[in-house]
Amino acid sequence: MEGAEEVGSGGHLVPLLDDNGSGGLDASLLHRLYVGHFLARWGARMWEFSVGLYMIHIWPGSLLFAAVYGVVESSSVAVLGPMVGTLVDRLTYLQVLGLWLLVQSLSFIVAGVSVTALLVFDNLKDTSFPVFVFLVVVTNVSGALAALSTLAGTILIEREWVVVICSGHPAAALTNTNSVIRRIDLGCKLLAPVLSGFVISFVSTQASAVALALWNVASVGLEYWLFVSVYNGVPALGENVQLRRQSAALSSSEIVAPDDEELRYGQDVSDWRVGVTKHLSILPCWDSWVVYMRQEVMLPGVALAILYFTVLSFGTLMTATLDWKGIPAYVISLARGFSAIVGIAATLVYRLCTRGFRRFEQGCGPSGSRHWCCLLLCVGSIWVSGGVASAWVLMAGVAASRLGLWMFDLAVMQLMQDNVRDSDRCVVGGVQNSLQSIFDLLTYIMGIIISDPRDFSELIVLSFFLVTCAALMYTLHVYRVRKHLFHLDKIIAKLGW
Repeated sequence: MEGAEEVGSGGHLVPLLDDNGSGGLDASLLHRLYVGHFLARWGARMWEFSVGLYMIHIWPGSLLFAAVYGVVESSSVAVLGPMVGTLVDRLTYLQVLGLWLLVQSLSFIVAGVSVTALLVFDNLKDTSFPVFVFLVVVTNVSGALAALSTLAGTILIEREWVVVICSGHPAAALTNTNSVIRRIDLGCKLLAPVLSGFVISFVSTQASAVALALWNVASVGLEYWLFVSVYNGVPALGENVQLRRQSAALSSSEIVAPDDEELRYGQDVSDWRVGVTKHLSILPCWDSWVVYMRQEVMLPGVALAILYFTVLSFGTLMTATLDWKGIPAYVISLARGFSAIVGIAATLVYRLCTRGFRRFEQGCGPSGSRHWCCLLLCVGSIWVSGGVASAWVLMAGVAASRLGLWMFDLAVMQLMQDNVRDSDRCVVGGVQNSLQSIFDLLTYIMGIIISDPRDFSELIVLSFFLVTCAALMYTLHVYRVRKHLFHLDKIIAKLGW
Protein backbone atom coordinates (compact mmCIF):
# COMPACT_ATOMS: atom_id res chain seq x y z
CA MET A 1 0.00 0.00 0.00
CA GLU A 2 1.46 3.35 -1.03
CA GLY A 3 2.82 5.40 1.82
CA ALA A 4 3.06 2.45 4.20
CA GLU A 5 5.96 2.57 6.66
CA GLU A 6 8.20 0.04 8.32
CA VAL A 7 10.88 0.28 10.99
CA GLY A 8 14.15 0.06 9.09
CA SER A 9 17.72 -0.49 10.16
CA GLY A 10 18.62 1.49 13.27
CA GLY A 11 14.97 1.93 14.28
CA HIS A 12 14.25 4.69 11.73
CA LEU A 13 10.87 4.81 10.03
CA VAL A 14 11.18 4.41 6.29
CA PRO A 15 8.44 4.34 3.63
CA LEU A 16 7.93 0.95 2.01
CA LEU A 17 6.89 2.33 -1.34
CA ASP A 18 7.23 5.68 -3.02
CA ASP A 19 5.88 7.16 -6.20
CA ASN A 20 8.77 6.08 -8.42
CA GLY A 21 8.60 2.44 -7.36
CA SER A 22 12.11 2.34 -5.92
CA GLY A 23 10.96 0.41 -2.90
CA GLY A 24 10.86 3.36 -0.52
CA LEU A 25 14.48 4.43 -1.00
CA ASP A 26 15.23 8.16 -1.02
CA ALA A 27 15.50 9.01 -4.73
CA SER A 28 17.82 12.00 -4.26
CA LEU A 29 20.28 10.00 -2.16
CA LEU A 30 20.20 7.13 -4.64
CA HIS A 31 20.90 9.53 -7.50
CA ARG A 32 23.92 10.91 -5.65
CA LEU A 33 25.15 7.39 -4.99
CA TYR A 34 24.74 6.52 -8.67
CA VAL A 35 26.48 9.67 -9.92
CA GLY A 36 29.39 9.17 -7.53
CA HIS A 37 29.69 5.55 -8.61
CA PHE A 38 29.62 6.63 -12.26
CA LEU A 39 32.43 9.16 -11.80
CA ALA A 40 34.61 6.64 -9.94
CA ARG A 41 34.04 3.86 -12.47
CA TRP A 42 34.56 6.07 -15.54
CA GLY A 43 38.25 6.69 -14.82
CA ALA A 44 38.83 3.01 -13.97
CA ARG A 45 37.20 1.88 -17.22
CA MET A 46 39.22 4.38 -19.27
CA TRP A 47 42.44 2.94 -17.85
CA GLU A 48 41.29 -0.68 -18.12
CA PHE A 49 40.66 -0.31 -21.86
CA SER A 50 43.62 1.90 -22.74
CA VAL A 51 46.44 0.22 -20.81
CA GLY A 52 46.70 -2.70 -23.26
CA LEU A 53 47.02 -0.27 -26.17
CA TYR A 54 49.58 1.80 -24.27
CA MET A 55 51.70 -1.26 -23.60
CA ILE A 56 51.69 -2.57 -27.16
CA HIS A 57 52.66 0.93 -28.38
CA ILE A 58 55.49 1.07 -25.84
CA TRP A 59 56.78 -2.37 -26.93
CA PRO A 60 55.37 -3.07 -30.42
CA GLY A 61 54.84 -6.54 -31.83
CA SER A 62 54.56 -8.42 -28.53
CA LEU A 63 52.03 -9.08 -25.79
CA LEU A 64 54.85 -9.23 -23.22
CA PHE A 65 54.47 -5.77 -21.65
CA ALA A 66 50.68 -6.04 -21.60
CA ALA A 67 50.94 -9.44 -19.91
CA VAL A 68 53.55 -8.23 -17.39
CA TYR A 69 51.29 -5.34 -16.43
CA GLY A 70 48.42 -7.78 -15.97
CA VAL A 71 50.58 -10.00 -13.75
CA VAL A 72 51.58 -7.07 -11.53
CA GLU A 73 48.01 -5.79 -11.15
CA SER A 74 46.37 -9.18 -10.65
CA SER A 75 49.01 -10.50 -8.25
CA SER A 76 48.67 -7.35 -6.14
CA VAL A 77 44.93 -7.87 -5.75
CA ALA A 78 45.33 -11.63 -5.32
CA VAL A 79 47.82 -11.25 -2.45
CA LEU A 80 46.50 -8.07 -0.84
CA GLY A 81 42.79 -8.43 -1.62
CA PRO A 82 41.90 -10.13 1.69
CA MET A 83 43.87 -7.44 3.54
CA VAL A 84 41.85 -4.77 1.74
CA GLY A 85 38.63 -6.51 2.80
CA THR A 86 39.84 -6.69 6.40
CA LEU A 87 40.86 -3.01 6.28
CA VAL A 88 37.43 -2.00 5.01
CA ASP A 89 35.90 -4.02 7.83
CA ARG A 90 38.02 -2.35 10.53
CA LEU A 91 37.93 1.29 9.42
CA THR A 92 34.91 3.56 9.48
CA TYR A 93 33.07 4.10 6.23
CA LEU A 94 34.32 7.69 5.92
CA GLN A 95 37.92 6.61 6.46
CA VAL A 96 37.62 3.96 3.75
CA LEU A 97 35.93 6.45 1.43
CA GLY A 98 38.67 9.05 1.78
CA LEU A 99 41.47 6.49 1.44
CA TRP A 100 39.87 4.88 -1.61
CA LEU A 101 39.31 8.09 -3.57
CA LEU A 102 42.69 9.61 -2.66
CA VAL A 103 44.77 6.56 -3.60
CA GLN A 104 42.76 5.81 -6.73
CA SER A 105 42.96 9.35 -8.08
CA LEU A 106 46.67 9.81 -7.32
CA SER A 107 47.48 6.41 -8.85
CA PHE A 108 45.69 7.16 -12.12
CA ILE A 109 47.27 10.62 -12.29
CA VAL A 110 50.78 9.22 -11.82
CA ALA A 111 50.08 6.39 -14.27
CA GLY A 112 48.79 8.85 -16.86
CA VAL A 113 51.86 11.06 -16.52
CA SER A 114 54.34 8.16 -16.72
CA VAL A 115 52.60 6.63 -19.75
CA THR A 116 52.58 10.03 -21.46
CA ALA A 117 56.32 10.34 -20.93
CA LEU A 118 56.91 6.85 -22.36
CA LEU A 119 54.81 7.61 -25.43
CA VAL A 120 56.20 11.08 -26.08
CA PHE A 121 59.82 10.01 -25.65
CA ASP A 122 59.42 6.76 -27.56
CA ASN A 123 63.19 6.30 -28.03
CA LEU A 124 63.93 6.16 -24.30
CA LYS A 125 64.65 2.43 -24.36
CA ASP A 126 67.52 3.16 -26.77
CA THR A 127 68.81 6.46 -25.37
CA SER A 128 68.20 6.03 -21.62
CA PHE A 129 67.19 2.50 -20.74
CA PRO A 130 67.25 2.97 -16.90
CA VAL A 131 64.77 5.86 -17.21
CA PHE A 132 62.62 3.73 -19.52
CA VAL A 133 62.57 0.88 -16.98
CA PHE A 134 61.82 3.31 -14.15
CA LEU A 135 58.79 4.74 -15.96
CA VAL A 136 57.51 1.26 -16.81
CA VAL A 137 57.84 0.24 -13.15
CA VAL A 138 56.04 3.41 -12.01
CA THR A 139 53.22 2.70 -14.47
CA ASN A 140 52.84 -0.88 -13.25
CA VAL A 141 52.96 0.02 -9.55
CA SER A 142 50.50 2.89 -10.02
CA GLY A 143 48.12 0.59 -11.87
CA ALA A 144 48.35 -1.98 -9.07
CA LEU A 145 47.61 0.65 -6.40
CA ALA A 146 44.67 1.90 -8.45
CA ALA A 147 43.31 -1.66 -8.66
CA LEU A 148 43.61 -2.14 -4.88
CA SER A 149 41.91 1.16 -4.13
CA THR A 150 39.16 0.37 -6.66
CA LEU A 151 38.66 -2.95 -4.86
CA ALA A 152 38.17 -1.09 -1.58
CA GLY A 153 35.58 1.12 -3.27
CA THR A 154 33.79 -1.87 -4.77
CA ILE A 155 33.54 -3.60 -1.39
CA LEU A 156 32.41 -0.39 0.29
CA ILE A 157 29.68 0.56 -2.19
CA GLU A 158 28.49 -2.70 -3.76
CA ARG A 159 28.80 -5.09 -0.82
CA GLU A 160 28.24 -2.79 2.15
CA TRP A 161 26.43 0.49 1.45
CA VAL A 162 23.91 -0.98 -0.99
CA VAL A 163 22.95 -3.74 1.47
CA VAL A 164 22.69 -1.35 4.44
CA ILE A 165 20.72 1.27 2.49
CA CYS A 166 18.24 -1.36 1.25
CA SER A 167 17.81 -3.07 4.63
CA GLY A 168 14.30 -2.68 6.01
CA HIS A 169 12.86 -2.28 2.52
CA PRO A 170 11.12 -4.77 0.20
CA ALA A 171 13.40 -7.42 -1.29
CA ALA A 172 12.93 -5.91 -4.75
CA ALA A 173 14.78 -2.78 -3.59
CA LEU A 174 18.10 -4.64 -3.30
CA THR A 175 17.62 -6.39 -6.65
CA ASN A 176 16.78 -3.10 -8.40
CA THR A 177 19.66 -1.20 -6.78
CA ASN A 178 22.13 -3.96 -7.68
CA SER A 179 20.89 -3.86 -11.27
CA VAL A 180 21.30 -0.09 -11.52
CA ILE A 181 24.78 -0.20 -9.98
CA ARG A 182 25.82 -2.89 -12.46
CA ARG A 183 24.18 -0.97 -15.32
CA ILE A 184 26.22 2.13 -14.42
CA ASP A 185 29.42 0.08 -14.42
CA LEU A 186 28.56 -1.43 -17.79
CA GLY A 187 27.58 2.00 -19.10
CA CYS A 188 31.06 3.23 -18.20
CA LYS A 189 32.46 0.11 -19.84
CA LEU A 190 30.50 1.11 -22.94
CA LEU A 191 31.19 4.84 -23.16
CA ALA A 192 34.65 5.32 -21.59
CA PRO A 193 36.44 2.97 -24.05
CA VAL A 194 34.57 4.51 -26.99
CA LEU A 195 35.79 7.97 -26.00
CA SER A 196 39.33 6.70 -25.36
CA GLY A 197 39.33 4.74 -28.63
CA PHE A 198 38.32 7.77 -30.67
CA VAL A 199 40.93 9.95 -28.94
CA ILE A 200 43.64 7.34 -29.61
CA SER A 201 42.57 6.86 -33.25
CA PHE A 202 41.89 10.46 -34.28
CA VAL A 203 44.06 12.54 -31.90
CA SER A 204 46.89 10.54 -30.35
CA THR A 205 47.68 7.89 -27.76
CA GLN A 206 49.45 10.56 -25.69
CA ALA A 207 46.29 12.69 -25.60
CA SER A 208 44.36 9.73 -24.21
CA ALA A 209 46.82 9.34 -21.32
CA VAL A 210 46.67 13.07 -20.56
CA ALA A 211 42.86 12.95 -20.58
CA LEU A 212 42.94 10.12 -18.02
CA ALA A 213 45.09 12.15 -15.63
CA LEU A 214 42.98 15.30 -16.04
CA TRP A 215 39.74 13.40 -15.46
CA ASN A 216 40.94 12.19 -12.07
CA VAL A 217 42.13 15.66 -11.07
CA ALA A 218 38.75 17.15 -11.93
CA SER A 219 36.40 14.49 -10.53
CA VAL A 220 37.81 13.37 -7.17
CA GLY A 221 36.42 16.31 -5.14
CA LEU A 222 32.92 15.91 -6.56
CA GLU A 223 32.99 12.14 -5.95
CA TYR A 224 33.88 12.67 -2.29
CA TRP A 225 31.12 15.25 -1.78
CA LEU A 226 28.49 13.00 -3.38
CA PHE A 227 29.38 9.95 -1.29
CA VAL A 228 29.62 11.95 1.96
CA SER A 229 26.16 13.42 1.32
CA VAL A 230 24.79 9.88 0.93
CA TYR A 231 26.51 8.83 4.16
CA ASN A 232 25.06 11.79 6.06
CA GLY A 233 21.61 11.15 4.62
CA VAL A 234 21.40 7.49 5.73
CA PRO A 235 21.80 7.18 9.54
CA ALA A 236 21.97 3.39 9.24
CA LEU A 237 25.38 3.68 7.54
CA GLY A 238 26.86 5.30 10.66
CA GLU A 239 25.26 2.75 12.97
CA ASN A 240 26.13 -0.31 10.92
CA VAL A 241 29.89 -0.08 11.63
CA GLN A 242 29.33 -0.53 15.36
CA LEU A 243 26.85 -3.36 14.81
CA ARG A 244 29.33 -5.21 12.58
CA ARG A 245 32.10 -4.89 15.16
CA GLN A 246 29.86 -6.27 17.92
CA SER A 247 28.82 -9.17 15.70
CA ALA A 248 32.44 -9.87 14.77
CA ALA A 249 33.42 -9.98 18.45
CA LEU A 250 30.66 -12.48 19.17
CA SER A 251 31.62 -14.67 16.22
CA SER A 252 35.28 -14.64 17.29
CA SER A 253 34.35 -15.88 20.74
CA GLU A 254 32.30 -18.66 19.15
CA ILE A 255 35.24 -19.77 17.02
CA VAL A 256 37.53 -20.06 20.02
CA ALA A 257 35.18 -22.42 21.87
CA PRO A 258 35.80 -26.13 21.13
CA ASP A 259 32.95 -28.09 19.59
CA ASP A 260 31.13 -31.04 21.22
CA GLU A 261 32.82 -33.60 18.98
CA GLU A 262 36.27 -32.58 20.17
CA LEU A 263 35.19 -32.67 23.81
CA ARG A 264 33.68 -36.12 23.37
CA TYR A 265 36.42 -37.85 21.44
CA GLY A 266 39.45 -35.88 22.62
CA GLN A 267 42.18 -34.48 20.49
CA ASP A 268 42.46 -37.38 18.03
CA VAL A 269 39.59 -36.13 15.89
CA SER A 270 41.08 -32.69 15.32
CA ASP A 271 44.83 -33.28 15.56
CA TRP A 272 45.30 -33.29 11.80
CA ARG A 273 43.14 -30.18 11.43
CA VAL A 274 45.14 -28.36 14.07
CA GLY A 275 48.38 -29.34 12.35
CA VAL A 276 47.22 -28.19 8.93
CA THR A 277 45.81 -24.96 10.33
CA LYS A 278 49.02 -24.26 12.23
CA HIS A 279 51.11 -24.56 9.08
CA LEU A 280 48.71 -22.59 6.90
CA SER A 281 48.13 -19.85 9.47
CA ILE A 282 51.48 -18.30 8.55
CA LEU A 283 50.01 -17.34 5.18
CA PRO A 284 48.81 -13.73 4.84
CA CYS A 285 45.14 -13.30 5.78
CA TRP A 286 44.64 -17.02 6.37
CA ASP A 287 41.77 -16.22 8.75
CA SER A 288 39.98 -14.38 5.95
CA TRP A 289 40.24 -17.43 3.69
CA VAL A 290 38.88 -19.63 6.50
CA VAL A 291 35.85 -17.35 6.80
CA TYR A 292 35.32 -17.56 3.04
CA MET A 293 35.57 -21.34 2.91
CA ARG A 294 32.90 -21.66 5.62
CA GLN A 295 30.33 -19.88 3.45
CA GLU A 296 27.46 -21.77 1.87
CA VAL A 297 28.05 -19.77 -1.33
CA MET A 298 31.70 -20.74 -1.69
CA LEU A 299 31.18 -22.95 -4.77
CA PRO A 300 29.30 -20.26 -6.76
CA GLY A 301 32.02 -17.78 -5.77
CA VAL A 302 34.78 -20.08 -6.99
CA ALA A 303 32.85 -20.76 -10.22
CA LEU A 304 32.58 -17.01 -10.83
CA ALA A 305 36.29 -16.57 -10.08
CA ILE A 306 37.27 -19.26 -12.61
CA LEU A 307 35.62 -17.17 -15.32
CA TYR A 308 38.38 -14.60 -14.80
CA PHE A 309 40.92 -17.11 -16.16
CA THR A 310 40.07 -16.17 -19.72
CA VAL A 311 41.21 -14.09 -22.67
CA LEU A 312 37.66 -14.13 -24.05
CA SER A 313 36.87 -10.60 -22.92
CA PHE A 314 37.82 -7.16 -24.12
CA GLY A 315 40.68 -7.15 -21.62
CA THR A 316 44.31 -6.21 -21.99
CA LEU A 317 45.50 -9.29 -23.90
CA MET A 318 42.60 -9.51 -26.33
CA THR A 319 42.67 -5.75 -26.97
CA ALA A 320 46.41 -5.88 -27.70
CA THR A 321 45.90 -8.90 -30.00
CA LEU A 322 43.11 -7.18 -31.94
CA ASP A 323 45.33 -4.12 -32.37
CA TRP A 324 48.12 -6.40 -33.66
CA LYS A 325 45.67 -7.94 -36.15
CA GLY A 326 45.03 -4.51 -37.62
CA ILE A 327 41.71 -3.61 -35.98
CA PRO A 328 41.67 0.19 -35.32
CA ALA A 329 41.37 1.34 -31.72
CA TYR A 330 38.01 3.03 -32.30
CA VAL A 331 36.58 -0.19 -33.78
CA ILE A 332 37.80 -2.16 -30.76
CA SER A 333 36.21 0.41 -28.48
CA LEU A 334 32.90 0.25 -30.37
CA ALA A 335 32.91 -3.57 -30.19
CA ARG A 336 33.64 -3.36 -26.47
CA GLY A 337 30.83 -0.82 -26.21
CA PHE A 338 28.41 -3.18 -27.94
CA SER A 339 29.38 -5.92 -25.50
CA ALA A 340 28.60 -3.51 -22.66
CA ILE A 341 25.16 -2.83 -24.19
CA VAL A 342 24.54 -6.58 -24.16
CA GLY A 343 25.65 -6.58 -20.51
CA ILE A 344 23.23 -3.74 -19.70
CA ALA A 345 20.46 -5.79 -21.32
CA ALA A 346 21.47 -8.64 -18.98
CA THR A 347 20.72 -6.45 -15.93
CA LEU A 348 17.20 -5.85 -17.28
CA VAL A 349 16.63 -9.53 -18.07
CA TYR A 350 17.92 -10.44 -14.61
CA ARG A 351 15.28 -8.27 -12.95
CA LEU A 352 12.58 -10.07 -14.92
CA CYS A 353 14.02 -13.45 -13.97
CA THR A 354 13.87 -12.64 -10.25
CA ARG A 355 10.09 -12.66 -10.45
CA GLY A 356 9.87 -16.32 -11.39
CA PHE A 357 12.97 -18.17 -10.17
CA ARG A 358 15.16 -18.49 -7.12
CA ARG A 359 18.56 -16.87 -7.48
CA PHE A 360 20.63 -20.01 -7.81
CA GLU A 361 18.28 -21.06 -10.63
CA GLN A 362 18.87 -17.72 -12.40
CA GLY A 363 22.63 -18.20 -12.31
CA CYS A 364 22.40 -21.65 -13.81
CA GLY A 365 20.17 -22.75 -16.69
CA PRO A 366 19.67 -20.20 -19.46
CA SER A 367 22.36 -17.70 -18.44
CA GLY A 368 25.17 -20.25 -18.07
CA SER A 369 24.26 -22.21 -21.19
CA ARG A 370 23.90 -19.03 -23.26
CA HIS A 371 27.35 -17.85 -22.18
CA TRP A 372 28.89 -21.23 -23.04
CA CYS A 373 27.17 -21.49 -26.45
CA CYS A 374 28.24 -17.99 -27.51
CA LEU A 375 31.84 -18.81 -26.69
CA LEU A 376 31.66 -21.64 -29.22
CA LEU A 377 31.72 -18.85 -31.81
CA CYS A 378 35.05 -17.67 -30.35
CA VAL A 379 36.47 -21.17 -30.67
CA GLY A 380 35.24 -21.27 -34.26
CA SER A 381 37.12 -18.04 -35.02
CA ILE A 382 40.36 -20.06 -34.84
CA TRP A 383 39.56 -21.71 -38.17
CA VAL A 384 38.39 -18.55 -39.95
CA SER A 385 40.89 -17.58 -42.60
CA GLY A 386 42.24 -14.04 -42.59
CA GLY A 387 43.30 -12.14 -39.50
CA VAL A 388 40.68 -9.39 -39.76
CA ALA A 389 37.78 -11.79 -40.43
CA SER A 390 38.88 -14.01 -37.55
CA ALA A 391 39.04 -10.95 -35.28
CA TRP A 392 35.47 -9.96 -36.18
CA VAL A 393 34.13 -13.44 -35.40
CA LEU A 394 36.02 -13.42 -32.10
CA MET A 395 34.61 -10.01 -31.13
CA ALA A 396 31.08 -11.12 -32.05
CA GLY A 397 31.31 -14.23 -29.88
CA VAL A 398 32.69 -12.35 -26.89
CA ALA A 399 30.07 -9.59 -27.16
CA ALA A 400 27.16 -12.05 -27.42
CA SER A 401 28.38 -14.05 -24.42
CA ARG A 402 28.09 -11.03 -22.11
CA LEU A 403 24.33 -11.59 -21.64
CA GLY A 404 24.77 -14.89 -19.83
CA LEU A 405 27.97 -13.79 -18.09
CA TRP A 406 26.53 -10.69 -16.41
CA MET A 407 23.33 -12.46 -15.39
CA PHE A 408 25.50 -15.06 -13.69
CA ASP A 409 27.60 -12.33 -12.05
CA LEU A 410 24.50 -10.60 -10.65
CA ALA A 411 23.05 -13.88 -9.39
CA VAL A 412 26.23 -14.80 -7.51
CA MET A 413 26.66 -11.30 -6.07
CA GLN A 414 23.14 -11.28 -4.68
CA LEU A 415 23.54 -14.81 -3.36
CA MET A 416 26.48 -13.52 -1.34
CA GLN A 417 24.61 -10.43 -0.18
CA ASP A 418 21.69 -12.56 1.02
CA ASN A 419 23.60 -15.48 2.55
CA VAL A 420 26.74 -13.93 4.09
CA ARG A 421 26.21 -12.38 7.51
CA ASP A 422 26.97 -8.71 8.09
CA SER A 423 30.15 -9.26 10.09
CA ASP A 424 31.70 -11.36 7.30
CA ARG A 425 30.58 -9.39 4.24
CA CYS A 426 33.69 -7.20 3.82
CA VAL A 427 36.06 -10.10 4.47
CA VAL A 428 34.25 -12.41 2.06
CA GLY A 429 34.15 -9.62 -0.53
CA GLY A 430 37.90 -9.10 -0.23
CA VAL A 431 38.66 -12.82 -0.56
CA GLN A 432 36.27 -13.16 -3.51
CA ASN A 433 38.04 -10.36 -5.39
CA SER A 434 41.39 -11.84 -4.41
CA LEU A 435 40.36 -15.22 -5.80
CA GLN A 436 39.18 -13.59 -9.01
CA SER A 437 42.52 -11.83 -9.31
CA ILE A 438 44.38 -15.10 -8.80
CA PHE A 439 42.67 -16.54 -11.86
CA ASP A 440 43.14 -13.25 -13.70
CA LEU A 441 46.83 -13.47 -12.80
CA LEU A 442 47.02 -16.96 -14.28
CA THR A 443 45.64 -15.52 -17.53
CA TYR A 444 48.48 -13.03 -17.74
CA ILE A 445 51.06 -15.65 -16.81
CA MET A 446 49.79 -17.67 -19.77
CA GLY A 447 50.08 -14.47 -21.81
CA ILE A 448 53.76 -14.25 -20.88
CA ILE A 449 54.30 -17.92 -21.75
CA ILE A 450 52.38 -17.55 -25.03
CA SER A 451 53.35 -13.98 -25.87
CA ASP A 452 53.25 -14.29 -29.66
CA PRO A 453 49.88 -12.93 -30.93
CA ARG A 454 49.93 -15.60 -33.64
CA ASP A 455 49.43 -18.25 -30.94
CA PHE A 456 46.40 -16.51 -29.39
CA SER A 457 44.22 -19.46 -30.49
CA GLU A 458 45.82 -21.62 -27.79
CA LEU A 459 44.65 -19.16 -25.15
CA ILE A 460 41.14 -19.22 -26.65
CA VAL A 461 40.88 -23.01 -26.29
CA LEU A 462 42.19 -22.91 -22.72
CA SER A 463 39.68 -20.20 -21.80
CA PHE A 464 36.77 -22.18 -23.24
CA PHE A 465 37.82 -25.26 -21.27
CA LEU A 466 37.87 -23.27 -18.01
CA VAL A 467 34.43 -21.76 -18.67
CA THR A 468 33.18 -25.35 -19.03
CA CYS A 469 34.78 -26.23 -15.66
CA ALA A 470 33.07 -23.22 -14.01
CA ALA A 471 29.70 -24.31 -15.40
CA LEU A 472 30.18 -27.81 -13.99
CA MET A 473 31.14 -26.42 -10.58
CA TYR A 474 28.03 -24.25 -10.41
CA THR A 475 25.92 -27.22 -11.51
CA LEU A 476 27.38 -29.17 -8.58
CA HIS A 477 26.29 -26.38 -6.21
CA VAL A 478 22.75 -26.38 -7.63
CA TYR A 479 22.54 -30.17 -7.23
CA ARG A 480 23.87 -29.95 -3.66
CA VAL A 481 21.22 -27.38 -2.74
CA ARG A 482 18.23 -28.76 -4.65
CA LYS A 483 19.15 -32.48 -4.70
CA HIS A 484 18.24 -32.51 -8.40
CA LEU A 485 18.92 -30.52 -11.57
CA PHE A 486 15.61 -30.84 -13.39
CA HIS A 487 11.99 -31.18 -12.29
CA LEU A 488 11.61 -34.53 -14.03
CA ASP A 489 8.17 -35.15 -12.50
CA LYS A 490 6.84 -31.92 -14.00
CA ILE A 491 8.45 -32.64 -17.37
CA ILE A 492 6.98 -36.15 -17.45
CA ALA A 493 3.57 -34.83 -16.43
CA LYS A 494 3.57 -32.31 -19.27
CA LEU A 495 4.61 -34.97 -21.77
CA GLY A 496 1.82 -37.22 -20.54
CA TRP A 497 4.07 -40.22 -19.92
